[in-house]
Amino acid sequence: MSSGRVEIIRHTPVLLEEVLYWLRPHSGGRYLDATVGLGGHAEGILRGSSPDGLLYGFDWDQDALERARFCLQAFEGRAILIRGDFKDLKEIKEKHRILELDGILFDLGVSALQLEAGERGFSFSREGPLDMRMDQHLDLKAADLVNRLSEKELADLFWKWGEERWAKRIARKIVESREREEIASTRELAEICLRAIPPRYRTYRIHPATRTFQALRIAVNRELEGLEEAIRAGVDLLRPEGRIAIIGYHSLEDRIAKRTLRSLSKRGGTSPDGSPQISPQEPQVLLLTKKPVTPRPQEVEANPRSRSAKLRVAERVL
Repeated sequence: MSSGRVEIIRHTPVLLEEVLYWLRPHSGGRYLDATVGLGGHAEGILRGSSPDGLLYGFDWDQDALERARFCLQAFEGRAILIRGDFKDLKEIKEKHRILELDGILFDLGVSALQLEAGERGFSFSREGPLDMRMDQHLDLKAADLVNRLSEKELADLFWKWGEERWAKRIARKIVESREREEIASTRELAEICLRAIPPRYRTYRIHPATRTFQALRIAVNRELEGLEEAIRAGVDLLRPEGRIAIIGYHSLEDRIAKRTLRSLSKRGGTSPDGSPQISPQEPQVLLLTKKPVTPRPQEVEANPRSRSAKLRVAERVL
């Protein structure tokens, strides 16, 4: 990025039509894309809220933010892009004086930019170093976990954050491999995962390394820490009838979104550990999607990465 030139990466926002349908962007509206990525959803919201709607966009990946700024330059003055993690929403809103909003979007998971850039180490289909840091200022890399954790710690990590059935076998194979030589590349780790899983149980619907890479990415970036608090902070920012939309790509983040929105939709609800929470407050939101909205077959065919996406939407009622 030091050359000042921005490489354009083709990006297809997941569930774009559905997000715009539920958020209902309109002229004069105020919106937040808490994970702006390459700006695909943000562009749709800005077009829908023309001529004077305003959008705040957060991202802690500096490369993504620069590309989003380039892609949204036609909306100069209406797109306010801020480098930051959505988990710090409370602090960011105070610093930038973000007031009541008409809509908020959380598009969770890894972005197209990160997957396409082999040097970022997110994809098992592209050769690159085992990095996986969304924020390049972080110290911990995926390679550190793969080469330093014990066999049991690796197995626990793959099960907890990847729900990987073969976590123990993969962990054992990793430890055996790194005894000969440090594991440094994405392709090398992907091959280890492939060899660890019995041939008859390998499925080519998803690559055998998918859940292992997911687990490492979540651990490196601590993706799920603070997600519930961020959703609650987002709801607090909504004006009455404002809406929050959350897209999750695996069961762990979707489970948090589902549980948090359900809790906010009930009188009292439950605490983060699932125990009953007695509260005199009325429900804060109305659930608009009783079941998650998923991509249509045409979208999955055009963009296979969208296949696991689940969209949940709620409306502020207080």
